[in-house]
Amino acid sequence: MAEYKVELTTGDMQHAGTLDHIYMTLFGSQGQSERTELDNYGIDFKTGTTETYTIKTSSSLGKLLLVKVEKDPCFLLKEDEWYCSKMVVTTPEGDVILFPCYRWISRGELVELRGGRAMKVFEEDHALLIEHREQELKLKKSFYQWKVLAEGLPQINNFNDTSELPAEVRFSKSRSKEILGEKRKTGIELQFKGLLGSAEQWESFEDMKKIFCCRSTTLSDYVAEHWKEDDFYGYQFLNAINPNVIKRCSELPRNFPVTEQMVKPFLEKGSSLRREMQKGNIFLCDQKKMDGIPTRPYNGETLHVASGLCLFYLNPDNKLIPIAIQLHQRPSEENPIFLPSDPETDWLLAKLFIKSADLIDHEAVHHLMNTHFLAEAFAVATLRSFPVIHPIYKLLFPHFRYTLFVNTDGRNTLLAPGGVLAISSLGYDGMIELMRRSFSELTYSTLCLPENITARGLESIPNFYYRDDGLKLWNIIYSFVTAIVEYYYPSDCEVHKDAELQEWICEIFTHGFLGNKASGCPACFHAVDEVIKFITMVIFTTTAQHAAVNNGQFDYLSWAPNGTLLLRKPPPTTKGQSSTKTIMETLPNVGETVSFAAMARLLSEKYNDMVFLGAYPDERFDEPAPKQMIKEFQAELSYLSEAIATRNSELEIPYTYLDPNQIENSITI
Repeated sequence: MAEYKVELTTGDMQHAGTLDHIYMTLFGSQGQSERTELDNYGIDFKTGTTETYTIKTSSSLGKLLLVKVEKDPCFLLKEDEWYCSKMVVTTPEGDVILFPCYRWISRGELVELRGGRAMKVFEEDHALLIEHREQELKLKKSFYQWKVLAEGLPQINNFNDTSELPAEVRFSKSRSKEILGEKRKTGIELQFKGLLGSAEQWESFEDMKKIFCCRSTTLSDYVAEHWKEDDFYGYQFLNAINPNVIKRCSELPRNFPVTEQMVKPFLEKGSSLRREMQKGNIFLCDQKKMDGIPTRPYNGETLHVASGLCLFYLNPDNKLIPIAIQLHQRPSEENPIFLPSDPETDWLLAKLFIKSADLIDHEAVHHLMNTHFLAEAFAVATLRSFPVIHPIYKLLFPHFRYTLFVNTDGRNTLLAPGGVLAISSLGYDGMIELMRRSFSELTYSTLCLPENITARGLESIPNFYYRDDGLKLWNIIYSFVTAIVEYYYPSDCEVHKDAELQEWICEIFTHGFLGNKASGCPACFHAVDEVIKFITMVIFTTTAQHAAVNNGQFDYLSWAPNGTLLLRKPPPTTKGQSSTKTIMETLPNVGETVSFAAMARLLSEKYNDMVFLGAYPDERFDEPAPKQMIKEFQAELSYLSEAIATRNSELEIPYTYLDPNQIENSITI
């Protein structure tokens, strides 16, 4: 008689336990056990508990290969899903084998689990495991399929509604409940204040402070007080929610006829624009991709989005300030170049139109497309190409938690016709066109932060905390990925032989980057270092980059005069004709403003079941080496967090978005 000890852990999230019957069958290289009910004295499978069971067999099953788990109903009780975290089986020979599960199991469902070390496809040496691997991938490919959202954009998952998603990628019940509660609380607050849905125009800037007066942040209050200041305006292009647009300018574009005389008063005494360019102190934001995009109708007229150019100067105080703004691409008498010396409201309006276009670009391109949509492509390819026993699946799946759910939900709410993003100046069709234009120019190099920074000439600009923290994070992630990948792929030959790895990158190239060779995205892997770099980019995109463009939205967007997704009047064509009243007429009305602010609030919220970068609560690796690598990764992130906190303590505006203690391990909101 042989005995197998089974330690079974039920998840600790809300409603994870079950009263149903759980049965287990063990499969080994020399036979299988009887189907055995797991039943101890008292109530089994309570939330957050680990219980030990014994399965007896007439003799040893040899090498333990698979565990089959079944859930059958308890008499007269309604369906209740069960969240099984993991099983640890101790064999009669003394081997201790981890069988990760980490998924909801429904009544009548049969789940087969692989255990032991991570295995690549060419390492399989048993017919049962080979067949199980093939069947698992066949089933996953039937679940997760590609679908076209719009021509020219990354393809998405095939589910139309979150209710259709498999349990392994759905929100937890606690997360769903928490988000619903936050939405209701926000709606009730705005309705009570008489702001929700109001078509009234704001009468003063002061009135806008009552939107979330009791729920503001230190930084949102700072923004409301300092939004008019040029140095704070420039600061935001480095360290606010869209730090990926400005470039060093060594020569003015031909369509931006800024003269030396225009900007001389704003430069260092005795200097010139040409000299400052040579010194590397001039920077440019060029919104040419906005040119000609159709906007949506509004009150019988067509809205306008600036396709402007903004010139910045790094002054002797190391502050980045705007010194010239042109609001359209083609210079003309009706397209003047606005300067800081112009009447205050003229200059404020010019800055407002540049910032509005920048925020639309932020939401559509740098946030939605370059993080959410690309992360979804990475996730779908991972789910389709790798079985759960594959080392790359074990490494990457925690970085896709909830991503398919939040993207599917977002397309049905925020981006849908009538959704908050669709009431921007561009509207739904314009947002899609902007994404399409931007995606056609997106490169793999752009997504790799070190190359991005170098290409934009921003290696040495001071007070660029997104760059400083981001590069440190990139290097920490790169070192971690290098350790994991080299452990499982000791040579380039291993990369060549892994058909599943090659299928994964091919799916991403084909469906994520639409087969665009000009993007620089690899269609296959030839070497270990190529795998390391690409996986580093994937993890950085789904963690740090998303945090950088998402987490500060309430801080910077809740105060509409600082920048808004909707402007109701066209850009000014002459100088000296504006007033504060003009700005009020240009800003969105009360109801539109609070809709944008509420969206920013929900997207910046922190929820109780957040998993932060480097934390891997789901134990998926069974080997000591990768477990140690994870600990070292966590230690490096902790050191960085301490260093960022020390630096921030000395800053007037702390930059926290790339503090590892603030970065979620996946895109979940």
